[in-house]
Amino acid sequence: MSLFYKLSILMGAVVVASNYLVQFPIKHFGLSEILTYGAFSYPITFLITDLANRAYGKFVARKVVFIGFIIGILLTLLVSTNFEDIISIRIAIGSGVAFFVAQNLDVQVFDKLRKKIWYIAPLISSLLGSITDTFLFFSISFYSTGISWVTLALGDLAVKLLISIIMLIPFRILINKIKDYSTNTASQVKF
Repeated sequence: MSLFYKLSILMGAVVVASNYLVQFPIKHFGLSEILTYGAFSYPITFLITDLANRAYGKFVARKVVFIGFIIGILLTLLVSTNFEDIISIRIAIGSGVAFFVAQNLDVQVFDKLRKKIWYIAPLISSLLGSITDTFLFFSISFYSTGISWVTLALGDLAVKLLISIIMLIPFRILINKIKDYSTNTASQVKF
């Protein structure tokens, strides 16, 4: 199985896991009002996007985002959406919109910065993507529900930003192990 398909499947799996985990606040250390478990898994999506972008370039990275989006949304609808609960439906919609916008922003920013020092593109693109994703997801999912979504969003964002910095370690290790196909993507990835 090629790197492209591995990244696409992994993207879908991380999206599904994150959409499921965002429903559960962390009930330790008084964090239940400011943090969910989804904050810990979701930043991995930016690592996946950035690896695809580094290996194949922005056009193929967008394909990975699209395939991950389709897998993630379909499985989220099957696994974690309770169609009798409006918040559950809003979470599915918020997740889809936030994911698609933030990941495409990440692809574009990464591509603009790809020639800089190795850590600049993944760091800046992931930070901007995380901010965009967090604002869109929490506002769509929880606005006017009585849930303190702004507090949850700020706690979630703090963890995402920290994990975005930590994700530079696997990014650095993995970019040395993947081949750069970005100069000839048309022949490397076909549907």
